[in-house]
Amino acid sequence: MNLRQRPLPTRAPSRVPSHAPPPPTRYGEPFNIIPINDLLADHPSHRCPEIRAASAAIRAVGDLRKPPFITWDDSMDLLDWLGAFFGFQRDNVRNQREHLVLHLANSQMSLQPPPSDQDTLDAGVLRRFRRKLLQNYISWCGYVSRKSNVRLSGRRSNDLRRELLYVSLYLLIWGESANLRFAPECICYIYHQMSMELHLILEDYTDKDTARPFVPSICGQNAFLTCIVTPIYHTIRTEVESSRNGSKPHSAWRNYDDINEYFWSRRCFNTLKWPLDVSSNFFGTTPKNQRVGKTGFVEQRSFWNVFRSFDRLWVLLILFLQAAIIVAWDGSDYPWQALEHRDVQVKLLTIFITWGGLRFLQSLLDAGTQYSLVTKETILLGVRMVLKGMVSATWTILFGVFYGKIWAQRNSDRMWSKQANDQILTFLKAVFFFVIPELLALLLFILPWIRNVLEETNWRILYIFTWWFNTRTFVGRGLREGLLNNIGYTLFWVAVLASKFSFSYFLQIKPLVAPTKALSNVRQIKYTWHEFFNNTNRAAIVFLWIPVILIYLMDLQIWYSIFQSFVGATIGLFSHLGEIRNFQQLRLRFQFFASALQFNLMPEEQLFAPKATLVKKLRDAIHRLKLRYGLGQLYNKIDSNQVEATRFALIWNEILTTFREEDLISDKELELLELPPNCWDIRVIRWPCVLLCNELLLALSQAAELTDETDRSLWLRICRNEYRRCAVIEAYDSIKHLLIDIIKYGSEEHSIMTKLFQEMDQYILMGKVTEAYNLSLLPQIHSKLISLLQLLMKRQKEMSKVVDIMQAIYELLIREFPRVKKSVILLRQEGLALLDPASKEGLLFENVIEFLDIENPVNIRQLRRLYTILTSRDSMTNVPINLEARRRIAFFSNSLFMNMPRAPQVEKMMAFSVLTPFYEEDVIYKKETLRSENVDGISILFYLQKIYEDEWKNFLQRMRREGMEDDDEIWTKKSRELRLWASYRGQTLSRTVRGMMYYYRALKMLSYLDSASEMDIRQGSGRGVSPFKGNEYGAATMKFTYVVACQMYGYHKSKGDQQAEDILYLMKNNDTLRVAYVDEVYLSREEVEYYSVLVKYDGQLQREVEIYRIKLPGPIKLGEGKPENQNHAIIFTRGDAVQTIDMNQDNYFEEALKVRNLLEEFKKFYGIRKPTILGVRENIFTGSVSSLAWFMSAQEGSFVTLVQRVLANLLKVRMHYGHPDVFDRFWFLTRGGISKASRVINISEDIFAGFNCTLRGGNVTHHEYIQVGKGRDVGLNQISMFEAKVASGNGEQILSRDVYRLGHRLDFFRMLSVFYSTVGFYFNSMLVVVTIYAFLWGRLYLALSGVERAAIDRNNEALGVILNQQFIIQLGFFTALPMIVENTLEEGFLPAVWDFFTMQLQLASIFYTFSLGTQTHYFGRTILHGGAKYRATGRGFVVEHKSFAENYRLYSRSHFVKGIELGIILTVYASHSRMAKDTFLYVALTISSWFLVVSWIMAPFVFNPSGFDWLKTVYDFDDFINWIWYSHGVFTKAEDSWETWWYEEQDHLRTTGLWGKLLEIILDLRFFFFQYGVVYQLKITGESTSIAVYLLSWIYVIVAVGIYIIIAYAREKYAAKEHIYYRLVQLLLLTLVVLVIVLLMEFTDFQFLDILTSLLAFLPTGWGIILIAQVLRPFLQSSVVWDTVVSLARLYDLLLGVIVMAPVALLSWLPGFQSMQTRILFNEAFSRGLQISRIISGKKSNVNK
Repeated sequence: MNLRQRPLPTRAPSRVPSHAPPPPTRYGEPFNIIPINDLLADHPSHRCPEIRAASAAIRAVGDLRKPPFITWDDSMDLLDWLGAFFGFQRDNVRNQREHLVLHLANSQMSLQPPPSDQDTLDAGVLRRFRRKLLQNYISWCGYVSRKSNVRLSGRRSNDLRRELLYVSLYLLIWGESANLRFAPECICYIYHQMSMELHLILEDYTDKDTARPFVPSICGQNAFLTCIVTPIYHTIRTEVESSRNGSKPHSAWRNYDDINEYFWSRRCFNTLKWPLDVSSNFFGTTPKNQRVGKTGFVEQRSFWNVFRSFDRLWVLLILFLQAAIIVAWDGSDYPWQALEHRDVQVKLLTIFITWGGLRFLQSLLDAGTQYSLVTKETILLGVRMVLKGMVSATWTILFGVFYGKIWAQRNSDRMWSKQANDQILTFLKAVFFFVIPELLALLLFILPWIRNVLEETNWRILYIFTWWFNTRTFVGRGLREGLLNNIGYTLFWVAVLASKFSFSYFLQIKPLVAPTKALSNVRQIKYTWHEFFNNTNRAAIVFLWIPVILIYLMDLQIWYSIFQSFVGATIGLFSHLGEIRNFQQLRLRFQFFASALQFNLMPEEQLFAPKATLVKKLRDAIHRLKLRYGLGQLYNKIDSNQVEATRFALIWNEILTTFREEDLISDKELELLELPPNCWDIRVIRWPCVLLCNELLLALSQAAELTDETDRSLWLRICRNEYRRCAVIEAYDSIKHLLIDIIKYGSEEHSIMTKLFQEMDQYILMGKVTEAYNLSLLPQIHSKLISLLQLLMKRQKEMSKVVDIMQAIYELLIREFPRVKKSVILLRQEGLALLDPASKEGLLFENVIEFLDIENPVNIRQLRRLYTILTSRDSMTNVPINLEARRRIAFFSNSLFMNMPRAPQVEKMMAFSVLTPFYEEDVIYKKETLRSENVDGISILFYLQKIYEDEWKNFLQRMRREGMEDDDEIWTKKSRELRLWASYRGQTLSRTVRGMMYYYRALKMLSYLDSASEMDIRQGSGRGVSPFKGNEYGAATMKFTYVVACQMYGYHKSKGDQQAEDILYLMKNNDTLRVAYVDEVYLSREEVEYYSVLVKYDGQLQREVEIYRIKLPGPIKLGEGKPENQNHAIIFTRGDAVQTIDMNQDNYFEEALKVRNLLEEFKKFYGIRKPTILGVRENIFTGSVSSLAWFMSAQEGSFVTLVQRVLANLLKVRMHYGHPDVFDRFWFLTRGGISKASRVINISEDIFAGFNCTLRGGNVTHHEYIQVGKGRDVGLNQISMFEAKVASGNGEQILSRDVYRLGHRLDFFRMLSVFYSTVGFYFNSMLVVVTIYAFLWGRLYLALSGVERAAIDRNNEALGVILNQQFIIQLGFFTALPMIVENTLEEGFLPAVWDFFTMQLQLASIFYTFSLGTQTHYFGRTILHGGAKYRATGRGFVVEHKSFAENYRLYSRSHFVKGIELGIILTVYASHSRMAKDTFLYVALTISSWFLVVSWIMAPFVFNPSGFDWLKTVYDFDDFINWIWYSHGVFTKAEDSWETWWYEEQDHLRTTGLWGKLLEIILDLRFFFFQYGVVYQLKITGESTSIAVYLLSWIYVIVAVGIYIIIAYAREKYAAKEHIYYRLVQLLLLTLVVLVIVLLMEFTDFQFLDILTSLLAFLPTGWGIILIAQVLRPFLQSSVVWDTVVSLARLYDLLLGVIVMAPVALLSWLPGFQSMQTRILFNEAFSRGLQISRIISGKKSNVNK
């Protein structure tokens, strides 16, 4: 079978899109967007002169030397010429040909003014493209001191062709480089060498060796792939394979960054040569010990990386802490008073000794982590490491000596003499030289442009001067922002630091000084245990200060959150966010809506002025101000004949149409919201009915009440409300048209009715309506008209009733309505009565009524609209009912009054692509998936019907309208639509594709409006079919490309999977959708070829066709999966920009209309740079699924709005977080792509794109006038796995070179912003938990040691100070503050407060506290041991109960164990603390800690569906016991066996280093403290404090273990066959234990309570022994001890499970908890539906019985 063809599908019937493009014409070869190889084809793109110009330019081969060894065809072009010379693949050439032509054509289209000769490629377009594409290459050449090989001649014609050749060469290299695209400077090296060979060919150079015309060193079929790409690819692959799937330390193998940074050095030219010397030690063919090692940076796993990467922050905090303690120790009330004392001043000089010591520490860390970089070629690096250590040590010693001399002189003179002051002066002179580098950095911070110039200059003399300060790197140069931005974020951080330091000094440090002094003076404490330091209270003082110091180090995160919240709200206010929050506020501004839409979304008339002048910007700003606040005219009255109003109606109605297609609104709501086209000669704009409701009745009441007023006075009153004015006019015009239209034309009645309205019109013009008519009769006329409309809308024609009502109306209008009564004669003379009643057969109007055809949708809609205007009495504030529709309308309308760039015409806009990576997630839900019920009897469809109840009703209404007669047909005839409806409410690929294809639909609409004449627009608004003329499809196709990287699509096709069928269905129904996948072709059992393939659906052939097939050097997945998938497909994207869209995202038609405005942001300067990433706001659409989803969406919502707003607009450190950001495509494709892919270290691949962007001098902005939907995880287990992935990713980020360089290359304040907005948040979250640990362990020490009792007896105030430490630990409110502030901004204060309290009632605090534990556990473990991995969350709906065993596996080590540990500490403290005797004091002291314990233990069950169902709890316990005792096998999964899971939980200890194991053992030693502290409290000790008590207590541990070993041995030997012996052994041991207890109670002070107390002492000891044994597993596993360790660990997990299960079982047993939990977890509708479902299922089961 032809590889470019696909068999006809067996499923997926055709569906005709609503706006069907013209049928495609077949061409000779499959093409992607334009048939560039067939210029004679009748394709819309060929009508574009710019396409013809670009195509002609690349075909201008002319007199170029023809490639040897091939037959040259005249149809070949410059890219064929390059492909033939350099051995590029044919499909790579085809792909890049279209890429280049499309880009050049789009660029030339956007020229303003357009070039005079549109059929010729403009040289400026090509020049700008070359400069942008090769900018990184030119910069790299300067960095490595090489001259660029892009050499242009002086002749213009040749110059254009040469430029095309150089540009095409780079694109061809890039397009075939596969995984090498992650190494941009490697591509620069390849391009450098190949462009030199191109130059030699162009200059007709003769080869010296052969005396023949020069031929490239690499040529032939697929030569580039084989000889260049493959050797480097295999080197990367060899390194990855040696990493054992990333589990080896990062320092032991080279990742993508190491490969790339090898090309930052000039040595690459000497070692690699050209053609590539594969024997070089760079390549993987070289033995490991001789191969090039890490390059540029070594990622060493250590907690010290937090200090090493952000040393300036920690130096500041440590030095201020030292200074604050010195000043506070003086005892003065205020610090400035203490600073007046010379002693304090001199003591403050010690901070420089500390500073020197911290520099020495930094130099040691640098040397200890980066020593492996030192080789013969980098010996200077080693020299600098040694010198830095020596210099910093020298400074520290020198400061110490000078400081000692100061005090020696002072003590000698016994006063601050002149000599002592001279010593101080000497010290200060040394300080001056010490801080010279800091003063220089401060100067360059004030003058940022100077530093940028110095860093970007490649002069060697500057490198020599800066060699001491940092390693020279290609990235991280010239990162300083402009002066205004500097001032902005400097003021922010000055305010934050001032607040933090003031708070720390006055409320943390100073209050603790006096208690410390008092505690240190306490003597003769009676310790209750064996105290090793009897003469001092240092240990107590240390425990007193540790929590304070930890809080001091952490609370800057809190202050940052506080200031960030209010600054973000301020920026949001000035950005005009939240001004339209609901439909009531939209109603007030809807009058200006059309003008705002016209101003923002419609292109302005270009007068060939390419740049916006200051006057124009000012004019635009004034116009926006008028639109925003309704200035100028009181109301902007838009008459119905204006094109602006019609254009607005087209767009508004199309938005509503998409709402209806999405089932967000019903048919009735559509009619109420739409702007109907003009008809019936109505003179005003026909506002939506929801705006006109009740207005006519109010006008009628005004008219009836003010009958004596003049016309002018009455009309002014009515006109105060624009909607009332329009309602009156529209109602009058409609009634006039209707009453005349239903009377047969030519009849006498028709003439009478016409004359009647002519008379009324005359009085209206004269302003004498109130004089001529009795307006008090209007309500009667109004009532008759309503009756008439009701009859006209009926399908049954009741002629007699219509005639009666028409006669009644006539009588009212003729006889009673006029104030002046007219005789019959006069009426006949004026034509208002029958001239000869006798001649009339029958009654008046009897035979002249002609009913409107209500089968005509236009007629019936007009009648319904008029009826609504006449009858509506309510305000219709609940239209639309759907909250999502209301939110989207409010946001879209609000965004039109925000600041955004003016939109260009579609043909002049920047072209862009959307790229979505897809692996094996859901495409469209299967019917079986929707139908199948879980154990609770709940199916996904039932779940969706309850959650989206109104949307389900709208869907059924739509299906009935489309021909469904019975609801059961939903599973048969409409099953595809049902699957799609459900899929559009999940996180599926079909939802993402539908959303992204709105771009195409929006561009077609906008293109039509750009080119349509006024007549077209007027006619288009009145037609019920698509107004498009055909050319819109071509314009939209050239500007927009959507590529889905379905990595496994080829595999699914070969297996015939449903996913492949569904993807084909999506391609079939979205003609511009392209699918890229990796195809594996097996040539033999072991030989496999890999291809990047792009396919589309051919509408005429009715099958899938293959467009491009580009061979790869091997499998693409060498690093992380998602970036590798993006990388292989990015070569098929087009345009200047690419938007990265994940598979769980969505888009909206109304937002797609603003994409032109967004792309214009690339042309604006933000600071001193143009944007390279445009940040886009997200809307979390999963918030309504459950309470957990709401919590997650609220938290995420503030992060993607307020937080990003501050990071981008003020702090200038916004990165890329997997959001729907838009990348400057050509900027990124030459700098490593849109993500990084190294295994494990780049597990959070997206943010590294932001890091890379910032380090390479890019600029990331954030724009909130446009939004994209995004789904989030909705179940606790999903959320926890997501949090674990992100926390682990941040743990890996701390090790990365990107974070290190950001910490050192950015200025101080931007460095602070980077830290506290990325890894610092997780580090400080961990510090919160560590602080709680330190606080509780400190309390336990004070209680068990006796210090607390002695302090209370002496009324020591230290304990009161410790009590005050609790309030700062409550980080929850401060981290929730951004969420509260953002909700206040966008929804209003009262709704935000109500939401906050509702969340608390739904136990949001428990969820956020639980998440804190998840973040802390995985972040800390990743930094310490590694083990970060991708965790698939599933993204499905959570409607099923998770078993206890599953929750235990997931949360045992991260939450349960830690929660139980803290619970034991609190229990022991309550038992042995004097302070705990005061209940209020104990509660106040420990309430936050108990809350954390409860949250960590109970949250998985509180947020587990049916978590407190008694039967499920019983079944869960049985399942847990079976899992615990299940035998371990080789292939047993962790889900089935405890032992398999237990070994998997230790995987991180197998890969950790020596320091990680040592630190783990040190942390585990804390469990032995329980035993040491508690045994001295036992009555059996007789209050002895001898060390022998502790040593003897180990006998208990040994005896307990011995008893367990004996029982285990007996069970193994006798339990199966000789059960009586097993029972006998148990009886003997039990008797022995009882006997020992009786003897102890008889002959010692032993009490029975000692047994319970000792359990709290010895159980933690056993757990500590098990943890240490796990670390020592390599030494113990082969010994007999290991089996005992495993058995004990099993018992401990069983015990822990029972402890956790106990409160769950209790709550399950109590009545009412289950229903309350369901109500908390799901919304009311679902809860009610769930109960009904259970009742029905119960009835069914009874019936079945």
